[in-house]
Amino acid sequence: MGFVMDGLQAEGYDRQYDDRTLVRRIGRYFRPKLPTMLFVSGMILLNATMDTVLPIVLSRSIDTLAADFTVQAASILAVTILAAGGLSWLFNYLRQAYTARAVSDVVLNLREDVFESILDRDMSFYDEHASGKIVSRVTGDTRDFTTVVTLTLNLMSQVLLVGFLLIVLFVVSWQLALLAMMIAPFIWATALAFRTIARRASGTNQRARASVNAHLQETLAGISVAKNFRQEQTIYDEFQEINEKAYSVNLREGFVYSSIFPSLILIAGIGSVIIVYFGGNRVLNGQVSIGDWFLFVQAIGIFWFPLTSIASFWSQFQLGLSAAERVFALMDSEPRVVQTDSRPLKTVKGEIEFKDVSFRYTEQEQVLEKFNLTIDAGETVALVGHTGAGKSSLGKLVSRFYEFQDGTLLIDGEDVRTFDLGDYRRQIGMVPQTPFLFSGTVRDNIRYSRPDATDSEVDTVAQSIGWGDWVNGLPNGLDTDVGERGSALSMGQRQLVALARVLHENPSVIILDEATASIDPVTEAQIQESLDVVLKDRTAIVIAHRLSTVREADRIIVLREGEIIEQGSHDGLMGQDGHYAELYNTYFRHQSADYVPEG
Repeated sequence: MGFVMDGLQAEGYDRQYDDRTLVRRIGRYFRPKLPTMLFVSGMILLNATMDTVLPIVLSRSIDTLAADFTVQAASILAVTILAAGGLSWLFNYLRQAYTARAVSDVVLNLREDVFESILDRDMSFYDEHASGKIVSRVTGDTRDFTTVVTLTLNLMSQVLLVGFLLIVLFVVSWQLALLAMMIAPFIWATALAFRTIARRASGTNQRARASVNAHLQETLAGISVAKNFRQEQTIYDEFQEINEKAYSVNLREGFVYSSIFPSLILIAGIGSVIIVYFGGNRVLNGQVSIGDWFLFVQAIGIFWFPLTSIASFWSQFQLGLSAAERVFALMDSEPRVVQTDSRPLKTVKGEIEFKDVSFRYTEQEQVLEKFNLTIDAGETVALVGHTGAGKSSLGKLVSRFYEFQDGTLLIDGEDVRTFDLGDYRRQIGMVPQTPFLFSGTVRDNIRYSRPDATDSEVDTVAQSIGWGDWVNGLPNGLDTDVGERGSALSMGQRQLVALARVLHENPSVIILDEATASIDPVTEAQIQESLDVVLKDRTAIVIAHRLSTVREADRIIVLREGEIIEQGSHDGLMGQDGHYAELYNTYFRHQSADYVPEG
């Protein structure tokens, strides 16, 4: 599996953004939540105020009680402490509740934007990047993205608290306050030293998590094949290797983040010892009252926590920024299929012309070189040739799943890149070699191309496919559940559903990759009759595997290494005794005359 070797490498579309750019883009998502954020800020201010007032009340009460202790004064102190604590809890609760709502709304919008962006990617994107890793960015990274916001709001709270406490400290003893300020730079320096390490650790851990997701998704998708070839142990060993690598990466990240606070608290503890020593001397010398000294000790104890939180902010902030960077990189990945215009397109006649088209999947994989072919409107063209001849590539180019590098592709004499892509693709119907069915009923899958269609319309389409007999063979007719990926249906039934789905869309151009699966003669006949219905009066590009389809095509195109080497009817090509005749004699002489291999 490729994931074992390169699972922790950055994706081809990854890019690096500076912190300012990331924060600005994150801010755009929170701009609609400005009223909520202002309310949260108000709660933060009130919460910080209560946290500051409490030690002041305590210190003043100590001085008062020390001079004249009364039950009434003690009771008032208890009620005051209880009220201050209760208000602090209330303000903090409101802050957390409204923050959670705002963050959840932002994640909702962000995931919708990310999902929309991946739907806009062309097929080459999915060929190059594992779907499990893409899923990881849509789910896990968008969740980590909220760390940025939560930390930012916490930072506001801590900054306000530090500001209030500094005022208190300087009022009580400016000399000791200055001493505390001299210790602060050491805390900041330690925290900033973790910043780069934390950013790198977070990015690596997120890629490791994506690799685990990708491997799991691929394994579950191909579990039947794995069991058929008894490869469960091999798959387990591969997963164990990936999982152990992710474990090691996660452990390193955990070590980085778990080291930040202990290091900062150690420095803060040393600072507290120094301040207690010098402060104690001032109490003994009568320069500070016991109440003020208690206030200072309480305040400095509270002061270190928000100060260390602020100092460690940038290191922890990198987790959220790293997630945001991965999410935005996915959203910003450049599509390869690019339309030069977006002219509306209602219908097409179906004339297709390749003019000097050159196409390659990669720099090392040239498929077509100055390729030329004209397909008349309403003509059925069968493509035959060995694997790698370019048959499927022609269909992918016509459907605009891939972008050609040179030349022109014309539809009804117009450049295909000038049409609105959505309008254009509505005119193109595709039936892949292995039909994919979505979870739901047969009726749902036929209706997929036109969700607003009535049950009566779906019934009519289904009955026109394969004489309609196949519907009677389903346990619950068109309301039969197809199972995951259509697993509850036979391959032949899936093909018939796929043909009905395309016919229901009523496209002008059909691209058909005939399946090579072994099916029974009855289903074979139903599929062939269905093809006659689907292809009638439409332009069709058929990647032919059955001799029956080849014979009925208006024209057979024989491809070899991206070039047309022969074209004509079956009988005409057999009479030439060329490459087509060689394919026929090689594959059909000892096989059923109704089957043409992919080659």
